[in-house]
Amino acid sequence: MAEKYNGYCVKCKEKRDFEGDVVISKTGMKMAKGKCPVCGTTVNRILGKA
Repeated sequence: MAEKYNGYCVKCKEKRDFEGDVVISKTGMKMAKGKCPVCGTTVNRILGKA
């Protein structure tokens, strides 16, 4: 279930809205992970503790 998030694309060097899924990182943080709609690079946004 993909939702809309706003994250920073390192390749474009701009904030972009992207559709992503919530995943749990190795350190236990929730983060939204998706693709940049312009260049296709993976974009992450940290949401907080799980």
